[in-house]
Amino acid sequence: MDEHKTDLLKSLEQCRRELQAYETRFRNLIAKNADGIIIVDREGVVRFVNQAAESLFKHEAAALLGANFGFPIVAGETTEIDILRAGGETGVAEMRVVETEWEGETAFLASLRDITDRRRAEEARTQLIREQVARAEAEEASRLKDEFLATVSHELRTPLNAILGWARLLRAGKLDQPSVVQALETIERNAKLQAQIVEDLLDVSRIVSGKLRLEVHPLDLAPIIKGATEVMRPAAEAKAIRLRSSLDSQVGQVLIDPDRMQQVIWNLLSNAIKFTPSYGEVEIRLERIGHEAIISVRDTGIGIGPDFLPYVFERFRQADGSSTRKHGGLGLGLAIARRLVELHGGNINAESPGEGQGATFQVKLPLSSTLQAEGEEDSAKTQSGELPLGEYSTTGKPVIAGVRVLVVDDEPDARDLVSFILIQGGAEVKTAATAAEALREFIAWRPDILVSDIGMPGEDGYMLIRQVRAIEEERGDQKKIPAVALTAYARGEEHLRSLAAGYQIHLPKPVEPANLITIITDLTKSSR
Repeated sequence: MDEHKTDLLKSLEQCRRELQAYETRFRNLIAKNADGIIIVDREGVVRFVNQAAESLFKHEAAALLGANFGFPIVAGETTEIDILRAGGETGVAEMRVVETEWEGETAFLASLRDITDRRRAEEARTQLIREQVARAEAEEASRLKDEFLATVSHELRTPLNAILGWARLLRAGKLDQPSVVQALETIERNAKLQAQIVEDLLDVSRIVSGKLRLEVHPLDLAPIIKGATEVMRPAAEAKAIRLRSSLDSQVGQVLIDPDRMQQVIWNLLSNAIKFTPSYGEVEIRLERIGHEAIISVRDTGIGIGPDFLPYVFERFRQADGSSTRKHGGLGLGLAIARRLVELHGGNINAESPGEGQGATFQVKLPLSSTLQAEGEEDSAKTQSGELPLGEYSTTGKPVIAGVRVLVVDDEPDARDLVSFILIQGGAEVKTAATAAEALREFIAWRPDILVSDIGMPGEDGYMLIRQVRAIEEERGDQKKIPAVALTAYARGEEHLRSLAAGYQIHLPKPVEPANLITIITDLTKSSR
C-alpha cells in the first residue's frame, strides 16, 4: 500500500513538473511572440501582457496589469482597434480572441497584430486602381469629346459647303431655271439641317443645365404620332423603305407637351430610317398595356451590337464615330429622346438581337388620370409668351399693309432679310443698327411694332426695350408698342428674360417668313 502511494505521489510530482514546464514554455512563447498578447479574465481585467503588447499600447506591463482592458472580449471574434505607433502616429491592429485557461481560471487570450502597413498598402493599391480607372475614364471622355467636336465640325461644314457653293453659282448668274430651283431647294434643305443641328446642341445644353421645361396637356397620342410619321414619310420613300403604322386610337389621353413628344417620335423614326437599308421596313405602333401607353418603333436595319447597346442613349456616343462611318449625325437624337420621355414621367428602352437583325425602341408613358379644365392649354400658351399663329397669305396680297415696323439689328444681312420679308408683306419698315439709333426712330417715327435683336454692341436689346418702356411711361402713352425679340439667343432663360424685360414675343433665329408675318399680324390685331 505504501509502495503504491509512493508511486502515485511520484506520478503527481511528474505531472506537476511537466505542467510547470509546459506553462513556462507557454509563457515564454507568448512573451516573445511578435504579435501583442493580452490575457484578461471574465471581467476584462488584464492578467498578462507580453512585450509586443507593451509596444503596441505604449505602456509598460506594470501599468496595464490589473487594469480593465477597455474593449469587449468575445471568443472567436476578429476585430480592428486603433493603436499608437512609434513617433506618435496612429495605427491599426487586428485583434483575434480565443478562450483559454490562465492560472486555473477561464480567461481570454487576445492576439494583436499591427496591420497598419498592410492596410496602407491596400489603400494605396485601391487608390492606384481608382486613379487608373479615373484616368481611363478621363481619356475616354477626352476621346469622345474630340470625336464629337470633329463630328460637329463635319456635320456643320457639310451643309455649309452646299449652301455656299450653290450661292456662288447663283451669284454668277449662269444657271438655267431648273438649276436655280435645284440651288434654292438645296440651300433651304441644308440651312434647315444646320438649324436642326444647332437646336439639338441647345437641347443638350438645356438638359445638362436642368433648364429643359415642358408645357403638358392631356392629349391623344395617335394624331401626334400620325403627324410625325407623315413628316418622315418622304425620307422613307427616298430609300424605298416601307413605313407602316398601327395606331390604337382608343389608348386614352396622356399628359404631354405635343411639340416635345413629336420631337421624340421624329428622332426615333429618323434614327430607324437612317439605319435601315433601302427596301427595308420601319413600323411604328401605339397600344395600351395596363395603365401605360406604349409606342414602339421597329426596323429591319443594321441592328445594335451587344457591346454598344448599353450606351445607345448616352450623349455623344455613336457605334461608329470614325471618319469612315456610313451614317451622319451627332449622336444626340436618342439622348434627347430619352430625357424628354423621362420628363414626361415615362421610360424608353432599346432591344436588338444583334448586328444586322434590326432594332426596336419602346416608349412607355403613364396614361392621364384626370383631364384639365377646358381652355387650360390656351392659358398656358399665353403665360409662356406665345400667341396662336394665324395664316400667312399665299395669294400674294399684302397681309400687314400699312403697319409701321421698326427693325433693329446690328448685323446688316439679318436686318435686310427681316426688312425684305416685312416689306413683301406690305409693311412700312425703318431700320436701325444700334439701340441709340432705334430710340431716335422710335421717338420721331412712332412705329406700330418693334422687332429687335438682343445681342448688340454697346446697348443690347434688353436695354433698348427698357428705355422704350420708360419713354412710353414719360409720354403717358395709353398703349405700349408691341415688341418682338428676334434673336439667336434661343435658350429658355433668354426666353424668360426677354418677356420680363418687356417684349411680348421671343422668336429664335432663323425665322420662318410666314411665322414672322403671322406674329406681326396677331400683335397688330391685339394692339388695336
